[in-house]
Amino acid sequence: MSARPPVLVDIKFNPEGVARVLKTAFADRGSINLADPANRARDLGDVEYALLWKPDADLFQRAPNLKAIFSGGAGVDHIIGMAGLPEIPIVRFVDRSLTTRMSEWVVMQCLMHLRAQYAHDISQRQRQWAKLDAPEAAEVTVGVMGLGILGQDAVAKLKVMGFDVIGWSRSRKHIDGVETFDASELDSFLARTDILVGLLPLTAETTGFYDGGLFKKLRRDGALGRSVFINAGRGKSQVEADIVSAIREGTLGGASLDVFETEPLAADNPLWGLENVFITPHDAAVSEENALFRHVEAQIARFERGEPLQFVVDRAAGY
Repeated sequence: MSARPPVLVDIKFNPEGVARVLKTAFADRGSINLADPANRARDLGDVEYALLWKPDADLFQRAPNLKAIFSGGAGVDHIIGMAGLPEIPIVRFVDRSLTTRMSEWVVMQCLMHLRAQYAHDISQRQRQWAKLDAPEAAEVTVGVMGLGILGQDAVAKLKVMGFDVIGWSRSRKHIDGVETFDASELDSFLARTDILVGLLPLTAETTGFYDGGLFKKLRRDGALGRSVFINAGRGKSQVEADIVSAIREGTLGGASLDVFETEPLAADNPLWGLENVFITPHDAAVSEENALFRHVEAQIARFERGEPLQFVVDRAAGY
């Protein structure tokens, strides 16, 4: 048995997968999986590192001697704001696989709206041979909101597909070959945008950010006619009642949503039945457990060698 304290794991997704991969993870110190009933009353006083996704509310009382916290996903809104959160580094999960999966989803959704896939699906089910005349990608401007690791990869992949791509972030980011906008230029950015892609983190400023007023500022005279909203960032950044209204009124021509204000999405939610709306169950970029645990192992090793942790959250910004 190692003298090193085990890593605390409190992850509220895929319990079977987490338990399976934990059997071989953290070989030098072991782990405490709070999903295991045997650990519910365990003393956590000696734990130094915690890997968390939507942890128990009393976790920081039970584990008062943590040195670093690792998020089980790209977002950290499920940790920031918790009672008793200690003043220690919080590290986001950044992984090539997660980034690639997100870009796959974003590119797929943009292409499905570009090529009117929803209309083709209806024609197929009705056994109708109904050709459509779609614009090419270069005629359509995709505006990506959120230019972190996920957003910048999506921008690069969308450019490969030939879309005209612009980007927005609170403070301006410089990306070769891409026109970017900052917080003060939001209206100018929206007026140029045919397909709006949301990859923003959830903060106080971005809660309820995608609302009816914002949708009305999107471009109306582009190659798609009506603009489209795509969101794979955070569900609480969107006002779902406003998305429904905007589509019914024709302000939006469609949407692709992977995240929702409340998950799972209720069976009676009107979003399910709207035309030209694609819904996926928050699986655009699922954290893969092997990659997640390898990431945490690598960061702990850096920390114990006296090197700086990577992907540390700026608490003031919230991401």
